[in-house]
Amino acid sequence: MSLRLAPPSSHPSQTTNTSTHHRPNTQTSKGAPSAPGIPDTLRDNITLQAPRGAPSAQPATATSTHPLEARLLAWRQTQDALKMEGLRRTYGIAEPVRRGMELKIVRDGTFRPAVLGGNKGGNLHEDILVLGGRDTEVGWEDVFQGDEFKEPPAFHDEMEKRLRMD
Repeated sequence: MSLRLAPPSSHPSQTTNTSTHHRPNTQTSKGAPSAPGIPDTLRDNITLQAPRGAPSAQPATATSTHPLEARLLAWRQTQDALKMEGLRRTYGIAEPVRRGMELKIVRDGTFRPAVLGGNKGGNLHEDILVLGGRDTEVGWEDVFQGDEFKEPPAFHDEMEKRLRMD
């Protein structure tokens, strides 16, 4: 493992939203994935696919095509790998293993009712345990979740389903 500070430069050095050749776009953009009515100029007419992922590395449905977003995600992964390698070199293999086990316990064992955001709202415990302490970050998916017009689920209905009482 190298102590790389920045991810490898596999990203384009420049992008443009006005190209010299016209490619027919069969899928028209209706805005950001989680807020369809709001135009998203950063995600239009750019071809580099970003890896999927939310700020706290939870599964998300939104995919982006802006190269800066892919670069920032690669930067975060490189910084996490650098911090884990530093912990391994300082404290031995036990520290990264312990942190990995704590993250797995928090991801698997936390029950978040849908009334309070459910699984899509983010996991505060996971954000605190992640090496960078990402509990103070606010991402696009934290504000616009795409279900603003849905009827909120009732807490008792969810508990009945969870305990198989229905």
